[in-house]
Amino acid sequence: MTMAAVQPESPVTEGIRTLEVRWIFSGELETALVGWFEQFTGGTESREDAYLLTDLPGLSVKIRGGGALEVKVYQGAHGVLDVAGRACGRMEAWQKWSFPYGQPSPGGREAGSWRSVHKRRRIGWFSLASKPALSPVPEPGDEPGCAVELTEVLMGGEAWWTLGFEATGSADLVRSELEATTAFVFAWAMPGGMELGMNDSWSYAEWLRRRPG
Repeated sequence: MTMAAVQPESPVTEGIRTLEVRWIFSGELETALVGWFEQFTGGTESREDAYLLTDLPGLSVKIRGGGALEVKVYQGAHGVLDVAGRACGRMEAWQKWSFPYGQPSPGGREAGSWRSVHKRRRIGWFSLASKPALSPVPEPGDEPGCAVELTEVLMGGEAWWTLGFEATGSADLVRSELEATTAFVFAWAMPGGMELGMNDSWSYAEWLRRRPG
């Protein structure tokens, strides 16, 4: 029997570097916000993710849409994103790995500390390589750029919504991708003069860890 060695540059060993900022709010997503976001979206998807609840801050484990096991490890804070009069939030670096995953048995993901999170995501993609412009969302890590999503979330019968940005690419570009994309998006004021603040800026992992029950 022979075994092939994993190449050093393989995404299985290296993972995907991301720089992210996210805001999460309780309640239904308002129609006005959907209208504001439509100018940025390149598509919509619905899926169910299952998150593993742990007591380890900085670790996110989820089954993405029933088809992939995704593991993310927190790599540290990268300061505060501050778009004057629009948004203020935590920029966080993560390393992400994704592996094929078979569909579990019915009810299997609800056992133990798993929590199902239903999502309806509106997604856009921006890249400095072709100036900030809409294009179809590629697979993660296919090219440097920044995804922006406006997502309706349902967990345990409660409605939430989230606005998030996730930049991918080399260490010398990822921050520029994130800052350029947020500046472009927030050049258009949110409905009702809404501002996004630090008190609502969380990763999914930290938000789930703080949820009661």
